[in-house]
Amino acid sequence: MHIGTGSGYYTAILSMLVLPNGRVDAFEIDADLAAAARHNLEPFESVSVTAGDAVSLPLPQADLIYVNAGVVAPPLHWLRALRPDGRMIFPWRPSKTVGIAALVTRTPSGFDLKPLMPAYFIPCVGASEAAADSASPDPSAAWRTRSLHVTSERAPDATATAAYPDVWFSSSPLP
Repeated sequence: MHIGTGSGYYTAILSMLVLPNGRVDAFEIDADLAAAARHNLEPFESVSVTAGDAVSLPLPQADLIYVNAGVVAPPLHWLRALRPDGRMIFPWRPSKTVGIAALVTRTPSGFDLKPLMPAYFIPCVGASEAAADSASPDPSAAWRTRSLHVTSERAPDATATAAYPDVWFSSSPLP
């Protein structure tokens, strides 16, 4: 699954990387870009492009979610769309001073997070503003982050590097 297709370039690359019988489900908020991507990707049978907001639309279950727009925190339904051992690569942009490409992996004990490299992407509509009661990390804390938790399943503790209404980030690795 790919969120943010632009002209469909990244979606085309992803479609060439899926296993036989695999699928790429792309979401693009801009209707004109979605139409262009759909047209450009017609040769790929295993690709669909949805014109709409992936922050509010339901996502299909996925082995990989690639996000191409900066988010304060991944929406909860993106995490829930990950299958066991599924991965999500997203630009974590919790503040104006922090921009990190992050890899989240769903494991039996939760969501592992690995900061990959500095990154800056356009803001993701609907997921780029923190709620007033959120606690965003400074650059050092963001780079120390090792796991991601669902707030309704586990309250933030002393290891929290960032906390939002639905999810929080921790400097502690998963057990």
